[in-house]
Amino acid sequence: MMLKTLPEDHPSLATSYNNIAGVYYNMGNYSKALEFFERSHKILEKSLPSNHPSLATSYNNIGSVYDSMGHYSKTLEFYDKALKIKEKALPPNHPDLATSYNNIGQVYYNMGDYSKALEFYEKSHKIYEKALPSNHPDLATSYNNIGQVYKDLGDYSKAHEFYEKSHKILEKALPPNHPLLATSYNNIGQVYKNLGDYSKALEYYEKSHQIYEKALPPNHPDLATSYNSIGSVYDSMGHYSKTLEFYDKALKIKEKALPPNHPDLATSYNNIGLVYHNMGNYSKALEYYEKSHKIFEKALPSNHPDLATSYNNIGLVYKNMGDYSKAHEFYEKALKIREKALPPNHPDLATSYNNIGTAYFGKGDYSKALSFLEKALAIRQKSLPSTHPLIKETKDNIDHVKKKM
Repeated sequence: MMLKTLPEDHPSLATSYNNIAGVYYNMGNYSKALEFFERSHKILEKSLPSNHPSLATSYNNIGSVYDSMGHYSKTLEFYDKALKIKEKALPPNHPDLATSYNNIGQVYYNMGDYSKALEFYEKSHKIYEKALPSNHPDLATSYNNIGQVYKDLGDYSKAHEFYEKSHKILEKALPPNHPLLATSYNNIGQVYKNLGDYSKALEYYEKSHQIYEKALPPNHPDLATSYNSIGSVYDSMGHYSKTLEFYDKALKIKEKALPPNHPDLATSYNNIGLVYHNMGNYSKALEYYEKSHKIFEKALPSNHPDLATSYNNIGLVYKNMGDYSKAHEFYEKALKIREKALPPNHPDLATSYNNIGTAYFGKGDYSKALSFLEKALAIRQKSLPSTHPLIKETKDNIDHVKKKM
């Protein structure tokens, strides 16, 4: 009725288009969401002054769709436009300004620039603490985002601290089947997995999944993330057929919901490659790792940590196929990125040193092997709990090398 009775550039029509876009966005239909957000924006540009807060909200909405589609430079462009308007129009401690800082932090996080992400997240958090009541959901989101950065910087105890702060607020503020609670359970599960506590990780991932199944449509990307998380724990526990079952479920959703070069699709291919690798099917593993790597090369900046993981995984396959020089080549590519992108005691750096050590061992250069394995052990002893299986594994590798010397 509204479409028929109002002129095509009426502000009320902009609101309607925006609302329709929001529904498509929540359903995971990002191309349709973008179409309606842009229709809304065109009307607002004609009807409002250039520094109106509603125009900032519109830029932000368009940016959030590009973010979900994995187009991070485009996302940053729209979030910056929104921020410029807000900085002029709003007082310095306004919650909408915090939202902008938070969104920009999220983009830097997705681009793998964790120090820049932390800078913007903390700017946002300072405002939220002043402007919002202590149990406000936006404060929970802020704690969660800071926790996420600490997790990727390898500081799992700090990550757990912020995730728990977030979770306490969400439990009080939201109904028990809210998707944000599911995300919170998922994140805590991830920390337990990184700390090597797989039964606890599985417990939290399954809590998360039960909520997603009730709250989301069956092809929603968040449901794929949930299947993937559960699969990753089964993988760590060595239950590979169970792992493959969950990774395949995740991949089917992602192939329907995401554009073909989206980084999340690359993550799925990588994970399936990892299972085939663990099952000893190296040709199948290499096939999936290379599919993943092609997407990462197109979608991510050249020093992104996910690209390092991809090089590392390809190197692992070559090592297990007995081609140590090829393995060494890929391990070195991974190490170069990690040394630039990660703090010096990050567990992923230890993985790189460990793998280069095993490559030298395979080539018969035992002194070089020992040097890299000892570097790996030093980091793992600082960054992981003393009972973590990787510490024992590294010590076993060092003993094995010493026996050969």
